Amino acid sequence: MADNRCTHIGGITAIKPAKAHECEECVKMHSRWVHLRTCQTCGVTLCCDSSPNKHATRHARATSHPVIASAEPGERWLYCYPDDAFAEY
Repeated sequence: MADNRCTHIGGITAIKPAKAHECEECVKMHSRWVHLRTCQTCGVTLCCDSSPNKHATRHARATSHPVIASAEPGERWLYCYPDDAFAEY
């Protein structure tokens, strides 16, 4: 599962699934999103960088939570912000 160059992804032992199928922050703002990502540190599900508000990236920068997983059906991948690393699982 892990990208050998990324210790953040290498440290993931179980994938946190999306608790909801909506961006928690976009719902509060009455905004829209394109795709969803789930933080692997705290489990929050937020919108991707193709979405107008880019909440997943904002969350990662504000909290230093490094790894997200796609919350899209059929997608099984992780991304690490600090290492710009990607791994399928």
